[in-house]
Amino acid sequence: MAADVIRTKKFVTDAASFIVDLTHKALAERQEFRIALSGGNTPRPVYSEIARIGRDLPWERILITFGDERCVAPDDAQSNFRMARETLFVPASVPEKSIMRMRGEIDPQIAAQQYQDDVDLLATQRGEQIYRHDLILLGLGDDGHTASLFPDSAALNEASRRVVANFVAKLKAWRLTFTFSLINHARDVCFLVNASKQAKLIDRVISGDPQFPASRVNPTAGKLTWILGE
Repeated sequence: MAADVIRTKKFVTDAASFIVDLTHKALAERQEFRIALSGGNTPRPVYSEIARIGRDLPWERILITFGDERCVAPDDAQSNFRMARETLFVPASVPEKSIMRMRGEIDPQIAAQQYQDDVDLLATQRGEQIYRHDLILLGLGDDGHTASLFPDSAALNEASRRVVANFVAKLKAWRLTFTFSLINHARDVCFLVNASKQAKLIDRVISGDPQFPASRVNPTAGKLTWILGE
């Protein structure tokens, strides 16, 4: 299915509205909203805007996971959890039980297995084989990576597991990440990208150039949207 590409000069407000609208839709249809957050700098102002416009959302019926995490402590400046906590969780008073944090501070293999177990338990409780996110937010790196699915890394070929520890050679570091099987199971996937930075790369990924991991994001029974800030 072709991606829906939204080019906008009002990136932050449009992205936040897109997410909040989907939240209301899921809550109306299924009484809960399941979202996976992405890290990095691009979504930071978007999360702040959601906290501002989404104050009245029933956060106790919203389940927040993370598509990837750096292997650092939760208070580290590099932590995706810390960024989301500062911009969204604290300002919007999101209750603790709505947040599922990846444990970047423990052994990566154990952390990945724990997270997969947690996600699988949510699926089991809902009578699903694989946990189905209502929305997974993703970013795009300069090398075409998304989540922590980097070019030439082992996780690209993972077919059975849904969360893995992935060693990224060029960073000489481990990352925790969703795999394509979990990402492509979502109802909606949305890339949030600063388009001015990498226009050529975006075009190649959207057209499906297989050398870039992000081009392999293609929900099997869901929608793919790109929100490009121009």
